[in-house]
Amino acid sequence: MQISEQIVLVTGGARGLGLAISQALIAEGAQVVVNYFSSQTAAQQLALDFPQQVFAYQADVTDKSQVEQLFTAAKAHFGASITSVVNNALIDFQFNGDARPKIAELTAQTLQQQFNGAVVAALNTTQAALEDMQNVHFGRIVNIGTNLVQNPVVPYHDYTAAKAALLAFTRTAAHELGEYGINVNMLSGGLLQSTDASKATPDAVFDLIAASTPLRTVTTPDEFAAAIMIFLSPYSRAVTGQNLIVDGGLVKG
Repeated sequence: MQISEQIVLVTGGARGLGLAISQALIAEGAQVVVNYFSSQTAAQQLALDFPQQVFAYQADVTDKSQVEQLFTAAKAHFGASITSVVNNALIDFQFNGDARPKIAELTAQTLQQQFNGAVVAALNTTQAALEDMQNVHFGRIVNIGTNLVQNPVVPYHDYTAAKAALLAFTRTAAHELGEYGINVNMLSGGLLQSTDASKATPDAVFDLIAASTPLRTVTTPDEFAAAIMIFLSPYSRAVTGQNLIVDGGLVKG
């Protein structure tokens, strides 16, 4: 199925990386379900700008019932079910190495919050999408990870542990759902310049990252979003259970 034929849910799709993903999908001609939690103004503006392509809907993706309502509303709006899901939403996190919780200060609650935002949210959207994807024998699920799992240069314990768990879930889900024509993959970025989550990062850190990459640049949200189109396109129909690192070549595999 071409991207232009798909109905794609982007969680957290109205700001930061999510907005870049939504915009890339709009440019490809897809119909986009822009999920938001607090970015109502931005989400509704997208829907006003692209009324034929965008449906904006507020839902807490960690809440199973709200996610189910989101899928029902999207199906009613477009007259067809969601074909693809990009699990992008990030729960209350800032990339600030000085302010991160150290091991001695880390709490189970903090870990659980990030786990809910990464793994439980992906479980909720996958379960909500499953029946319709099985019925048409087609589905694309793309989970957003981090290269910190492979290279924890800054020990963001809660965030990285949750994304590592999401990587495991990506691979186990790919194994189980492949027989139904559902591909599940992950794209993992480094620090992006810039998003709401990375705005607290000092310029010196961005300069160091740029100097360390083969491309001598920091990946932008638009560049990362463009790579997501690979996993949504027909060219990746035989690709599942994979983790593609998109960071300008900083981290290898």
